[in-house]
Amino acid sequence: MIATYDKPGHEHVRDRVRQSHLEYLEANVTKVIAGGGFLNDEGTSVIGGLILLDVETRDEAQAFIDADPFTAADLFERVEFVRWRMSFLDFKRIFPVAAR
Repeated sequence: MIATYDKPGHEHVRDRVRQSHLEYLEANVTKVIAGGGFLNDEGTSVIGGLILLDVETRDEAQAFIDADPFTAADLFERVEFVRWRMSFLDFKRIFPVAAR
């Protein structure tokens, strides 16, 4: 999982680069399980985002976000990586083995 948090006051950067970012995700759709924006409390502005990514290593996740046009545009204040095991998808349990 990659969580990104925008720099304050950078909505104009997000708006300017959004189309390139979406094209990048579409070009890499075989790696993207899910993704979307974090909204402010009022639901009026995107303030970051979440990408559930299907890769094996942290280095692959880092390379993925490094190549994102939002990164090149210096949009992010911070980026967090968390290893994640999918257990449920599409309202179904898909990983029946007990967690280790």
